[in-house]
Amino acid sequence: MDAAQLKMFEAVARHGGMSRAAAELNTVQSNVTARIRLLEEELGRALFRRHSRGVALTAAGQRLLPYAVRVRQLLGEARRAVEDDGAPRGPLVVGSLETTAALRLAPLLSTYVAAWPEVDLVLRTGTTCELIEEVLERRVQGAFVCAPVSHPELDEDVFFEEELVLLTAPAITGLDQLLEQRELKIVVLRVGCSYRQRLEEILARRGIVGLRRLEFGTLEAILSCVSAGLGATLLPRSLLAVAGRGRRLAVHRLPAAEAAVQTLFVRRRDDHLGSALAAFLQLVRAGSPQADAAE
Repeated sequence: MDAAQLKMFEAVARHGGMSRAAAELNTVQSNVTARIRLLEEELGRALFRRHSRGVALTAAGQRLLPYAVRVRQLLGEARRAVEDDGAPRGPLVVGSLETTAALRLAPLLSTYVAAWPEVDLVLRTGTTCELIEEVLERRVQGAFVCAPVSHPELDEDVFFEEELVLLTAPAITGLDQLLEQRELKIVVLRVGCSYRQRLEEILARRGIVGLRRLEFGTLEAILSCVSAGLGATLLPRSLLAVAGRGRRLAVHRLPAAEAAVQTLFVRRRDDHLGSALAAFLQLVRAGSPQADAAE
């Protein structure tokens, strides 16, 4: 079993067929079929079940697949590391919290793309839990997430300090009034969002449990619903100047211990820090004038 066989096996598993894998690998189907058969004979296990629409993994194939994916990723990283001569170029996939993307990164993207036109930049947003998994699985080269993070395979670097505030409709004049509501609703992103978890912890410390949750997929929807009086949410104060314009919102400050939050950039410790990512992080570290003005 060698890297070439595993690469071919992974392509067949991903495409669900020999012919589609052959097209990706720039070879003929008969070659793929023969190499997969040799791999199965060497391992003494069938890796695929054949059916009319292509192939599906057997139990043994499912156990092998994560290792084949890792090999493909490592080979790609090795090639990029060798080809990296210090000039940013090639693919760069970065993950970010939606709030960080809107507040800190959006003002810088055009500057980066103009400075390094040979970089193919992709920015993916998600929750802290989702993004950490993306980094660990090497689907992104690094991600901006909410602290704390502690994982033996990740390096962490603090990039931003934010103040979290509780947001409600203007009719709510203070935290006491909010907490006295018979049926408190919070307007949040999906499970895995660090701000959602922080808000639930803040309310739990004040004896508020059994919350009703209104879950939305974007910050725009959350802020609109809060402004309309559907519930409360927790977000960075500095985001309001960017995403909260034109909305009527009441801003409620929290004790410093509950309000302070750090945004980290996490990446795998065993990954090569390429020139494209290094240049991107240097630009972000320099700061966003728009974000600083908002604070």
